[in-house]
Amino acid sequence: MIDKIKPIPSLSSNSVFLAALLGMVGGFLDAYTFISRDGVFANAQTGNIVLFAVNAATGEWAESLHYIPPLIAFVLGVLVSEIVKIPSLREILYSYRRSILILECIVLIIVGFLPTSVPNIIVTTSISFVSSLQISTFNKLDKWAYNSTMTTGNLRTATQAAYAAFTKQSQEAKIQFKEFSIIIGSFLFGALLGTFTTTQFGNKAIWVSAIILIVALVLYHKDKGYIRKRCTDNL
Repeated sequence: MIDKIKPIPSLSSNSVFLAALLGMVGGFLDAYTFISRDGVFANAQTGNIVLFAVNAATGEWAESLHYIPPLIAFVLGVLVSEIVKIPSLREILYSYRRSILILECIVLIIVGFLPTSVPNIIVTTSISFVSSLQISTFNKLDKWAYNSTMTTGNLRTATQAAYAAFTKQSQEAKIQFKEFSIIIGSFLFGALLGTFTTTQFGNKAIWVSAIILIVALVLYHKDKGYIRKRCTDNL
C-alpha cells in the first residue's frame, strides 16, 4: 500500500521550522561578512558599540566613525519593522511579516551584485539593516522569545531548559530545549554553509541566503493565500 505524500507545511511566524530557516540565514550572514568583509560580524551591534567606544577613547575619531552607519542601519530596520505594523499600512501590505521577508530578499540580492571594490561599510550596513528587520519581526518561537541572527541568548535559554527538564522533569522545558537546540543547530549549519559558499563563490554567495528566505517566503502562511480576498455582497 502506497503511503500518502504529506503536504508541504505552512509556516506560521512562531513555528520552529520558520525559525530554523531564519537561523540558517543569521549564521550564513555572519560567516559571509567575516570571510568576505575583513572579519566583521554585521549581525551583532554589541561589537560595533564597543569598538566605537574603544576608538573614541583612544582618540581614533576617524576610525570610530566607521561603526556609526551599521548602528544607524540597525535602528532604521527596527523602525521599519514597527512602521509596517501601522493599521493603514497593514491593510495595504496584507501581511507585514511577508513584506519584511520580501524586503530582506531584495536587499540581499542587491548586495550580491555589488563588486568587491565597493567599500565594506556599504555591505555591512546593508546586512545590519536586514538583520534588524529579521530579529524585530520574527522574535517568537512558540511562546518564547528567541533571536535568529545571534545565538548567545538562544544557548542560554536552551541550557536553562535542559536543566529544568532534567531536574524537574518538565515536559514544557523538554520541548523548549528541543526547539532551541534546533535553532542553534540551524545557525551553526548556516555558518558552515556561508563559510563554504563564500570561499567558493565570493560575494555572490550571499544569494544562497536570499534563496533560503525565498523558501521561507513561499511557505509562510501559504494556506492563507498571497492575495487579500475582498468580500463582496451577493447580488
